[in-house]
Amino acid sequence: MKTAFITGTGGFIGFHLAELLLQEGWTVAGYDGMTDYYDVRLKESRIALLNQHPKFTFTHAMLEDNDSVQAAVTAAAPDIIVHLAAQAGVRYSLENPRAYIDANIVGTFNVMEAARTVPVQHLLMASTSSAYGANTEMPFAETQKADTPLTIYAATKKANEAMGHSYAHIHGMPTTMFRFFTVYGPWGRPDMALFKFTKGILEGTPIDIYNNGEMWRDFTYVTDLVRGIRLLIDAVPGGPETAVENDSLSPAAPFRVVNIGNSDKIRLLDFVEAIEDEVGKKAVRNYMPMQTGDVPATWADAGVLQRLTGYRPQTPFREGVAEFVNWYRDFYGD
Repeated sequence: MKTAFITGTGGFIGFHLAELLLQEGWTVAGYDGMTDYYDVRLKESRIALLNQHPKFTFTHAMLEDNDSVQAAVTAAAPDIIVHLAAQAGVRYSLENPRAYIDANIVGTFNVMEAARTVPVQHLLMASTSSAYGANTEMPFAETQKADTPLTIYAATKKANEAMGHSYAHIHGMPTTMFRFFTVYGPWGRPDMALFKFTKGILEGTPIDIYNNGEMWRDFTYVTDLVRGIRLLIDAVPGGPETAVENDSLSPAAPFRVVNIGNSDKIRLLDFVEAIEDEVGKKAVRNYMPMQTGDVPATWADAGVLQRLTGYRPQTPFREGVAEFVNWYRDFYGD
């Protein structure tokens, strides 16, 4: 079986992807800085589970440390790299923008350099639905221009797409960028809405609901998301013969951008009600105005993903919420 080098294995999505590949018999080399952006104990618990697999190895180091990145990738000699590690969070980017430049620009460059020197058969890197910025035509399609980022987080991810395209062109390195849409599920991040809402409702503390609840999101269940990534590993971009209908495949490089979303937009208040129903308790709602950098709606056109892989995410949000609440209660003993 093949070897995958995955950055961000202490994180939400990287953990789930590593588990999926290990279950399929892959060798997985993980890499994570384990920063304290949120509770490190959650990251350590994820790594502890992955360490139970004999084919998993882990390097604890920062993306910004080029020597560590290069050494870890060289030692693993992977067939593919999936770069998921990043400084995440739209709201935190308003407080600490430099963290995004360091991790998302410098760190991603280090990963790309390592991928080039190995070299790998396919480089896959995480972008974000936030790249669509101020776009209003929905559902969002990969072929739309995405030149109006609203936060430094979105800007760094859009920069990663441009960086990836240039390396794909110069070095002939097949590269796929994913634009994720509001990922949620068990082992999720504490800074995300589902986690904060569940915690607040269970504890009886107020939850902040922005734009007075008039928000829509394309909620994507994490196991659906990593299944999409797994299938895209095999959908290697190349020449025109690898194109599908309405593809984002570049005419100048083996490079494409792919949305991974549920292809449905859910009203935030309906999401809150699903959590209330699952917890069996009403939320104390604190309605707030729209935050700087937020957008009122996201909604993915996942047609390219389906045409490339025959798959599209489909977990109903109420089912996904139930799975998360069950995990939360089990993990935290509530």
